[in-house]
Amino acid sequence: MPQTRLDLGDAAELAEMLTFLAEMLTFLAEWLSGSQKPVLEQSLSAYIGHPAYNLDALHTDLHRFAFLLGESNGEELFNEPTP
Repeated sequence: MPQTRLDLGDAAELAEMLTFLAEMLTFLAEWLSGSQKPVLEQSLSAYIGHPAYNLDALHTDLHRFAFLLGESNGEELFNEPTP
């Protein structure tokens, strides 16, 4: 198997970018479940054009991605959602 080597500075920068991305995903997931949820649901529905993918699915996907990046412990995925 070929080896890939990464400069220490590049690795640190990549880690910072992934951390920022994970934080943004968590922020977006929390924003989607806030007081603007009805407006956002309508906007997403109009943008997607099909009811198969809704705000709850997007919310779950964002939490899953943040979990995979190590930003959360997966509580949002494996426990009952909090109101």
